[in-house]
Amino acid sequence: MITGSTAGIGAAFARRLAADGHDLVLVARDTERLRDQATELHDRHGIEAKVLTADLSTDAGIEAVAARLCERQNPVDLLINNAGFGNKGRFLDVSMADELTMLKVHCEAVLRLTSAAAETMRERGRGGVVNVASVAAFVPRGTYGASKAWVVQFTQGVAKDLAGSGVRMMALCPGFVRTEFHERAGMGTDSIPNWMWLDADKVVAAALADLSRGKSLSIPDPRYKTLMGAAKLVPRGMLGGLTSRTGRKYGPR
Repeated sequence: MITGSTAGIGAAFARRLAADGHDLVLVARDTERLRDQATELHDRHGIEAKVLTADLSTDAGIEAVAARLCERQNPVDLLINNAGFGNKGRFLDVSMADELTMLKVHCEAVLRLTSAAAETMRERGRGGVVNVASVAAFVPRGTYGASKAWVVQFTQGVAKDLAGSGVRMMALCPGFVRTEFHERAGMGTDSIPNWMWLDADKVVAAALADLSRGKSLSIPDPRYKTLMGAAKLVPRGMLGGLTSRTGRKYGPR
């Protein structure tokens, strides 16, 4: 199962897993795009792709996806919690409603869906959950970074709790990836250097390799691994100032 499957990293996971012969449950808000995606993956790879229209910023949407994850007859062996978005603007420029919606999608939905999936996976003694976070989790960058930091800490904590159960847990932390993410948030990207961009298909390939190795954290590119290693050496206060200025330069326009 892949949430936010119709674009970006979610679509890349769908392409790769379908190419590997896995049947899929595709989750997103746009029914028409989901059906088009399911048809394309079925026709190209011969797999079964079911669609589940759900808005993970609502309780009804989360409950619908959780109910599917709890099914015992057609169990989900791998959950990719990928749905997410960004808000344009600094803190206090973004409405409280939008901030809370972000926490609903990035944190509450991830918590509830991970719990639903892990419960049935533990019963079977196998399965995996990939929670898509971001390298923003490691730097002070407002609500988005804070929500992704929660995803990383939550995922790694659950990985320890489920050690030995056969259920693998991993937080995926990419950097800038060429997707619809920035466009949907109204963020300009012209000033982002080319070397900082990652390819979604390569991100997914690295993530699945890390999951197979049993890693609980995946930073899928040597460039970003180096940057995050360097960030640990910078004093927290200085890092906050640097990331704030970087965010204004590379982020919303």
